[in-house]
Amino acid sequence: MGSAGVALAEGVAVGDGDGDTAGEAGVGEGPSSTAMVAGVVFDPPPHADNAAANKVQAKSVERMRIPDPTPSAARWFPSGGLRYALAMEQRAFGKLGNVSALTLGGGGIGQVWGATSRDEALATVREAVAAGITLLDVAPLYGNGEAESVVGEAFGGQLPAGVRVSTKCFLGNPPADEVAGRLAASLEESLERLRLPSVDVFILHGMVIPDDRAGQRGYRGTPRSLFVEQVIPAMRALVAAGKTRAWGISGIGEPEAVITTLEDELGPDVVQCITNLLDSAGGMKTFEGPARPREIIAAANRKGVAVMGIRAVQAGALTSAIDRELPAESAEAVDFQRAVGFRALAAEFGESPAALAHRYALSMPGVATVVLGVKDRVELRECLEAEAKGVLSADVMGRINASVAAAT
Repeated sequence: MGSAGVALAEGVAVGDGDGDTAGEAGVGEGPSSTAMVAGVVFDPPPHADNAAANKVQAKSVERMRIPDPTPSAARWFPSGGLRYALAMEQRAFGKLGNVSALTLGGGGIGQVWGATSRDEALATVREAVAAGITLLDVAPLYGNGEAESVVGEAFGGQLPAGVRVSTKCFLGNPPADEVAGRLAASLEESLERLRLPSVDVFILHGMVIPDDRAGQRGYRGTPRSLFVEQVIPAMRALVAAGKTRAWGISGIGEPEAVITTLEDELGPDVVQCITNLLDSAGGMKTFEGPARPREIIAAANRKGVAVMGIRAVQAGALTSAIDRELPAESAEAVDFQRAVGFRALAAEFGESPAALAHRYALSMPGVATVVLGVKDRVELRECLEAEAKGVLSADVMGRINASVAAAT
């Protein structure tokens, strides 16, 4: 990971006289205090009336110092005085150039991963962009369009410069002559909610399945032949019409079908792949056999397909506690038990399990950006802090792998 951290402009204080100093980044009691997270100064901090909910682990300026900071690499926050932070690491993202190492996903702000409010979701989206996140990944299925509506309201159809949006369409297995129309209609409805004329990536939201599995239990998705004959031409037509700059697929599915799809001559530009230390898709895996996400990532890399990493915390299984009721036999509950050793290791390292899981995902080879499922600013800041710490060493990655190997 490239340089990540905080540099303070010479002679510019982080506090405003009553708040924190450069060596004491944190959250104070009143509205005049400041909060600094992963290089971003928030002044005043959101939730100014709830310091405990916003507490950020203090870092020294020495630990976070970067060489030769320049204004062109900075983000400015003028409230209470000039201050800046080095921008989040940028990574190659195929034909779309570079994107931030972190992407804000729509699951959290669409209330898929627990309850939040519209106001909190709006604040989370705006803070994510202020912190340097340049890709927002939403879908109609996230809260029945709620995530898309949040992005639309957050920016009023005027995205900040450099910010991109991806959305999706679950197609399934319709009649061949309905494919193009369904994809186009779904995208138009998404654009209306987003208040945008186009998106940057349009993704098929569902599995690409072998033809001989169509209709079988656990194989709900788009058959390969329908994908090749109808989906690819429809996606290319939407690109040609200027409705999307690129298109992609979900990499969660029967591995051979996914890898074959990635190798198509006119294949996708982007793929969303499982990136977690358990290699687990959790409840999303309905097909037989292992998910083989690392093989799928490698196949994407060979073809120059940009990889968006998803499920970094495996729907809560790699956090301190799952924040919703689940049956004991659910895939996420089982994975939570598998991760007992990982949580102990995170405690040894002095990091939260969620933060360490995100650092692990960011450290996996071949991943362009890791999609966050955060639902509020507290969860967002934990991820920003994790990204700022940089990639994990090979030794730490090995210890993490060993911590769950015995439970597999």
